[in-house]
Amino acid sequence: MNRREFLLSSAAFGALVLAAPSVFAQDKLTILGSVPSLGFPFFVHMLNEIKAEAATQGVNLTESDGQNSATKQTADIEAALVQKVNAIVISPLDVNALAPAIEETVKAGVPVVTIDRRVDGVEGILAHVGADNVKGGEAEANAVVAAFPNGAKLFHLQGQPGAGPAIDRNKGVHNVLDPLKDKYQIVFEQTANFARAEALSVTEAGLAANGKPDAIVCANDDMALGAMEACAARNFTDVKIYGFDALPEALVAVRDGKLAGTVEQFPGEQSRTAVRIAVAFAKDKTEPKEKLVLLTPIVIGKDNLDKAERIGETK
Repeated sequence: MNRREFLLSSAAFGALVLAAPSVFAQDKLTILGSVPSLGFPFFVHMLNEIKAEAATQGVNLTESDGQNSATKQTADIEAALVQKVNAIVISPLDVNALAPAIEETVKAGVPVVTIDRRVDGVEGILAHVGADNVKGGEAEANAVVAAFPNGAKLFHLQGQPGAGPAIDRNKGVHNVLDPLKDKYQIVFEQTANFARAEALSVTEAGLAANGKPDAIVCANDDMALGAMEACAARNFTDVKIYGFDALPEALVAVRDGKLAGTVEQFPGEQSRTAVRIAVAFAKDKTEPKEKLVLLTPIVIGKDNLDKAERIGETK
């Protein structure tokens, strides 16, 4: 063997040694956990619960922050496929924009479990675990009806267009209020894209144009907290504001009487259930008992704060 052949042989051996850990790591399953954006506290909690369940199940987790970009979340999925992950647990940012990447994943034989946000129109998704957001929207609207039996003037802050939960929560709210529109008038309805700062400005515009409402129904807690700030600036502290997600900050606001209520959809249970389903199939092809697992949301008020999943995180 000449010197050049020796050096080439040594380099090849070195590359093999460097690659060995990733080869042996395949003995331990790896899953991708992907959420739309860690800029939202809800998804921080969801990814933390995915991480905790992955550790309990003894599998590696690759974490993905979609950064509120369908392009970024798609790229993360494609990178995971190159890395040959064994399963993907994902809350897709947009039900339509993520469909091609999820379809590619299914065709590659990698099991996909969606959480919180489903993707319709893609065959072969292993399971979806989420809340029944239509029922959640209905529960939120029914709480308003119960609080104002004689009728009310309402604002409605909708979620991000194209997001499954936003679509379903909006449907649920209208299922209840539309037949009662003679008594419960939505005088201002606009998206604030699930964002607190946007909800603040949107609510300010609604108040300027329509005056003080009796209640504000919001599709998530971040928007409810933004609406709360806008009302407080005008000293409209008696406006009943309802959120959705039961974030710790919102639970504190409910406890202190600043929010009227928030809808609990049990995101931790969603996340853990999704990981268990994905790992069971990746390990030995165990099919889930149900392809569609929907938890029933409940409204959290002062009288049932103990039912909130994250009550232990409040101060």
